[in-house]
Amino acid sequence: MARAGAGGVRRLTVLSVAYPFAPVSVDAVGGAEQVLASLDAALTRAGHRSIVLACAGSSVTGELVAIPAVRGVIDTEARARVHAALRAAMARVLASRAVDLVHLHGIDFADYLPPPGPPALATLHLPPEWYPQAALRPRRPGTFLHAVSVAQDRALRVLADPDVVLDPVPNGVDVAGLGAARHARRRFALTLGRLCPEKGQHIALDAARRAGVKLLVAGAAFPYPAHQDYVEREIRPRLGAGRLLGPVGLARKRRLLSAARCLLVPSLAPETSSLVAMEAAACGTPVIAFPAGALPEIVEDGVTGFLVRDTDGMAEAIARADAID
Repeated sequence: MARAGAGGVRRLTVLSVAYPFAPVSVDAVGGAEQVLASLDAALTRAGHRSIVLACAGSSVTGELVAIPAVRGVIDTEARARVHAALRAAMARVLASRAVDLVHLHGIDFADYLPPPGPPALATLHLPPEWYPQAALRPRRPGTFLHAVSVAQDRALRVLADPDVVLDPVPNGVDVAGLGAARHARRRFALTLGRLCPEKGQHIALDAARRAGVKLLVAGAAFPYPAHQDYVEREIRPRLGAGRLLGPVGLARKRRLLSAARCLLVPSLAPETSSLVAMEAAACGTPVIAFPAGALPEIVEDGVTGFLVRDTDGMAEAIARADAID
């Protein structure tokens, strides 16, 4: 359990459990993995003990307990194998360490909730309606949920057991570090993140083409057949003068965001947050987004970017991006 540290401050032991199919690091493609990496670093800096249970290939500041990474497509068999490995690893940690909190980040967290014991907190990084109903109404004692934006919290409280929902804790980014990276603005537009249908990169490519602006597509698809198919069917045929950069690490992401004419976020799903929109704002780069989910909490229309409704609106906003100071 918690122990007194220097100056009498309670020293906690936190076991953070990642989505087991994506490596955790500040350079991760997914926002949930970036958030977990930031929390791990902050806990460690504050003198707490941070243990991260994640797939091999993760990079953390605290202690990494690694399970084998999936090679190839994530199918039913792969899920069962990985979940079994994760449950076994979690049991070993809980049996050998005095853990104060189990902090879960995966959409599949209900498949490996630990037995009754220390409190468990699930941070929901995706729309609440994407989670199984059982996950939003957990029977395990001492299990709680929280959202990462006001919009997501509103949706969560409609579906979840109200007794387990805590106040939302909005995501954030290192504004000071991002703001320091200044580069001359160039003519290209940028989209950055996971490549999948709900992120709408095909819309960004169509809008950039109509605006006569080159689009750089940074990111990668998770190994789901539908996501891989989306890249081949909807993104590659539209590239034209655009470029598919693949995944980019933190340093290159900062350079791209600081140099881009604008960032495009044509999300087709209700965004629970948007780290990349926050990062663009910190770099002084206009964000042109659909008003999906929490994006209106991040993008102030006409001030830090534009909120638009369709491809034509996005193309028009790209042409007006220079009007954002």
